[in-house]
Amino acid sequence: MKVLIVGSGGREHAIAASVAKSPKVEKIYCAPGNAGIGLIAECVPIGAMEFAKLVDFAKENQIDLTIVGMDDPLVGGLVDELESAGLRAFGPRKNAAILEGSKAFSKDLMRKYGIPTAGYETFDDADEAVSYLEMLEFPVVLKADGLALGKGVLICQTLEEAKEGVKAIMLDKQFGNAGNKLVVEEFMTGREVSVLSFVDGKTIKTMTSAQDHKRAEDGDQGLNTGGMGTFSPSPFYTEEIDRFCQQYIYQATVNAMEKEGRPFKGVIFFGLMLTENGPRVLEYNARFGDPEAQVVLPRMKNDIVDVMEACIDGRLDEIDLQFEDNAAVCVVLASDGYPVQYEKGYLIRGLENFDGRDSYYCFHAGTKMTDQGIVTNGGRVLGITAKGKDLKEARTNAYAAADWVEFENKYMRHDIGKAIDEA
Repeated sequence: MKVLIVGSGGREHAIAASVAKSPKVEKIYCAPGNAGIGLIAECVPIGAMEFAKLVDFAKENQIDLTIVGMDDPLVGGLVDELESAGLRAFGPRKNAAILEGSKAFSKDLMRKYGIPTAGYETFDDADEAVSYLEMLEFPVVLKADGLALGKGVLICQTLEEAKEGVKAIMLDKQFGNAGNKLVVEEFMTGREVSVLSFVDGKTIKTMTSAQDHKRAEDGDQGLNTGGMGTFSPSPFYTEEIDRFCQQYIYQATVNAMEKEGRPFKGVIFFGLMLTENGPRVLEYNARFGDPEAQVVLPRMKNDIVDVMEACIDGRLDEIDLQFEDNAAVCVVLASDGYPVQYEKGYLIRGLENFDGRDSYYCFHAGTKMTDQGIVTNGGRVLGITAKGKDLKEARTNAYAAADWVEFENKYMRHDIGKAIDEA
């Protein structure tokens, strides 16, 4: 079969690498892709939001399955467009992708169906938001309602900070239209865990847990980013926590979406906070996380195409989802200055070191093929993933592999997986 993957980041490279392992698949295309994906798939110069072109391409090339990796096209309704053209697509329709597309929607859903989350209020007027903030204890969390590349969340320690945050999100439109609405949320403390899941509208099967590192600098300092590294599984995600979440969060969310007439098919990403009072939902995403996919998918034993087709056809209950009994760590190599200002176009050396090495992966995120070779083309350039028998070995392997690759303004965090030592 022929598969088209929509997206251009490390997540899409991890998906492509998993799809490439399926004996069912004879040809992979990726739109628009990147230099790393281009080594295992044919990249086509169509943007992720060019829906008409993507549909035409899928029809002309008789694509059997389109996998939409990114949030923007999902929230924009690409799956609906593909299905309307009689094509098979993996990912939620527009009315279900709102789970990620609007934080106000997802918070209201959780409140309505009793899914545990932080207390909150939603505002579309900046003055009203400020008046509400004046009554609160601090710290508080401000969230832009819409998609903001994982960056539209501010933790404010004081009222002054919060007022500045409201101005930045709602008036200065720092995150564009994502800030037309604002969610003010109580601040929760605890460990964060990410759990990805496959969903077929009714049944949900969770993947192995992971933990992301959002901040740009060591010690969880600096600005929020798309994610600087991950490890899987999380040692803090115990069987007891899993049992609670399966009942009160995961299945409850799938049931709630179905009751709302928005059946969800695809991947739901649950961002959880493990508080003193039990797990709480921080956020939902309607797709694989990035860089979570880079540590979860290499550990999955199943044929990913089988699982995705079962989701589309509503027979996920037939799939025995299995993961390797090991661990994986991903260290993101970024361009120095990310996520604010950084230079691109530097030659990347040492990529050949990954050839033929089992358990080591170099997932491309911001790269481009040129006449000189592969160069940097984004803030997050590569995701270096390594497996090991346990988390400590996987971390040692990932950092060793991170040294195999060089480019001029290479930057990384040196403490990915620090929490492992506290488990």
